[in-house]
Amino acid sequence: MTAQQSRQIRSTITAEGKLRLNLETTSVPEPKANEVVIRVQATPINPSDLGLLIGPADVSSLQVSGSADDPVVTMDVPKAMLPALAARLDESMPVGNEGAGEVVAAGSGAEHLIGKIVGIAGGAMYSEYVVKPAAACLVMNSGTTAEQAASCFVNPLTSLSMVETMRKEGHTGLVHTAAASNLGQMLVKICQADNVPLVTIVRKAEQVKILKDLGAEHICNSSDDDFMEQLVKALSATGATLAFDAIGGGELASQILAGMETAANLNAKEYSRYGSSVHKQVYIYGGLDRSPTVLKRSYGMIWSVGGWLLTPFLQGLGQEKVQQLRQRVVDEIDTTFASHYDKRLSMAEVLSEDAIKAYSKQATGEKYLITP
Repeated sequence: MTAQQSRQIRSTITAEGKLRLNLETTSVPEPKANEVVIRVQATPINPSDLGLLIGPADVSSLQVSGSADDPVVTMDVPKAMLPALAARLDESMPVGNEGAGEVVAAGSGAEHLIGKIVGIAGGAMYSEYVVKPAAACLVMNSGTTAEQAASCFVNPLTSLSMVETMRKEGHTGLVHTAAASNLGQMLVKICQADNVPLVTIVRKAEQVKILKDLGAEHICNSSDDDFMEQLVKALSATGATLAFDAIGGGELASQILAGMETAANLNAKEYSRYGSSVHKQVYIYGGLDRSPTVLKRSYGMIWSVGGWLLTPFLQGLGQEKVQQLRQRVVDEIDTTFASHYDKRLSMAEVLSEDAIKAYSKQATGEKYLITP
């Protein structure tokens, strides 16, 4: 066995309403048949990780104690949120959805993976070592580094699955919000390669430039006074009737539906009191804005707003198709699915005050990589 112990980041919310983040040392079990031990070399901080790492805690109440090598972070959690967190109260939970590293040991049937760089998802990746099923590993092509493979699951498979959702539900174009994100840039590249019409929505001029530099065609800036005009023009040009919204709160989902309805009516041959016959769908898959989702009914009667999550979608897609998507990620990991990181942190640095205040903002262009 290469390592008997491993340090990992843990998150606990107490019944008294305190969040605690700390490093714990755990024993690394011997791998069973068809299991591997991975030395984690790179693991990203994704928005989906923050839900478990920090959750609804008030970052302004942050306090750090302990030493630089062994910090302990505490924050207050609003009392009103505790009932929704009942299943995790007083439980120390490992964090980290995905990452990559070298296979350093294996059980019977998985020895061929020793020495390989693999990507992995499934939790507890903010660790020095993890034990995972060999079948869950995404084996990288020769020459791919752990850093290149660190974000090989969540963003790549989410962006690919958005296109698959479009095809499965009979739509012919997509709308994506927070579109200058790492995931959003991947989706631009996929849609270009697959000839899928894409409307991108951002909120800053510098984000417009990021997407223009990638070759995106239909870019709408929600901060502009003529945003709705931009949106209707883009929707009319693309025929997009399916949107994936990372924002969640506010009126953006409603504005998208209204824009789709207006675009559909531009070519309507007759008036209908019930609105257009085009089905308009917005899936909320993120929560960058935690305020209520506001819907102002101005888009007829044929529409839907719902939640969307990657794992259930993949479970219903079929093993053969999922394997095709996984292989595309492996083959295009340094092109279509390349990730760029603003800062690299040790696990102890992840729990520093400055780092927490920075990555909890989820700012575009500031992606953090943990190097255990």
